[in-house]
Amino acid sequence: MASFDEKAREVQGNVQGTPGLGKSMAKWGALGAVVAIPVPFIGPVFGAIAGAAYAYHKGTKKSGL
Repeated sequence: MASFDEKAREVQGNVQGTPGLGKSMAKWGALGAVVAIPVPFIGPVFGAIAGAAYAYHKGTKKSGL
């Protein structure tokens, strides 16, 4: 199993190597933060993480990474 640092470098390489993935992650992260504002236990930080993770998953699935 890859360590956290190795996985973080892999994700960073995928974002840099896939055009538009970083922009999509930013958009979905912002949307997740806005949607999660009224949820008291989640909050905007975790909403933004969830939105960016969704965009990353969607972007890497489409490009086959």
